[in-house]
Amino acid sequence: MASPPPGGEGMTSQLAILLNLSSPHSKMSLEKMKDLHLGEQDLQPETREVNGILMSKLMSDNWDKIWNFQAKPDDLLIATYAKAGTTWTQEIVDMIQNDGDVQKCQRANTYDRHPFIEWTLPPPLNSGLDLANKMPSPRTLKTHLPVHMLPPSFWKENSKIIYVARNAKDCLVSYYYFSRMNKMLPDPGTLGEYIEQFKAGKVLWGSWYDHVKGWWDVKDQHRILYLFYEDMKEDPKREIKKIAKFLEKDISEEVLNKIIYHTSFDVMKENPMANYTTLPSSIMDHSISPFMRKGMPGDWKNYFTVAQSEDFDEDYRRKMAGSNITFRTEI
Repeated sequence: MASPPPGGEGMTSQLAILLNLSSPHSKMSLEKMKDLHLGEQDLQPETREVNGILMSKLMSDNWDKIWNFQAKPDDLLIATYAKAGTTWTQEIVDMIQNDGDVQKCQRANTYDRHPFIEWTLPPPLNSGLDLANKMPSPRTLKTHLPVHMLPPSFWKENSKIIYVARNAKDCLVSYYYFSRMNKMLPDPGTLGEYIEQFKAGKVLWGSWYDHVKGWWDVKDQHRILYLFYEDMKEDPKREIKKIAKFLEKDISEEVLNKIIYHTSFDVMKENPMANYTTLPSSIMDHSISPFMRKGMPGDWKNYFTVAQSEDFDEDYRRKMAGSNITFRTEI
């Protein structure tokens, strides 16, 4: 994304979006916003563990509020490990909820439409919790929290949850490049270093292995639709129908085809309300790597060496032993 000139109207409009100034609950004036500068401590931030799960210090400092978040029975929660098809699922859900009305789905950025409940930002930016608490029902929310860290009110209120899982190798590569371009995440180092961090679960939101297994183990005990990224890529029509059924929405064949088209990777990649290009490059630098990079199962083969792949597979077998969950590393 090209950077607008400092202090110019381009940056003003981008920060307006970042600060959710398009939303009725925002109080910040444009004048104050012009003076906003994120400090070095807010970029590639300090991390802390909460219950053994690595989080940004801002999230850990805010953990009591996150844990005590009050869900509602008509909430829909989209839960994923990072870089497992979250934004894609959000767009599909929004299109279903709005009967394929593209204009309605362009009403605001994805992070404004679907608050990211645990994501905490430095003042005066709006954190996900603030946005969620001010949002009228019915709400669609987002989380990357592992199942044991989900605020208990979601279970108490029996809110519907869509969980999307993606194979570990593609997830890792995508998360690595995302960590390089997103300055709000810790520096991932080299890919070789990141592979070891990922295997050890020393990345934000913890272990991929524990995450996908944890949600899998509770999927039949609650109103949870567990989906696989690879299935969605292989047959989007089939998977979108599953989501619509789960949401108890009847959609026509015409609307279904419209949703398939507008939530395809190539179309979403050009959609500023979904591709995060409206954020300043000081936050997400798309010149390093676009937010929507490739989205193709099996792309990990272009990055792992043979030795890295073999070592990863051996570690994977140990960590996934005893689980009946099956992933495809290509389609």
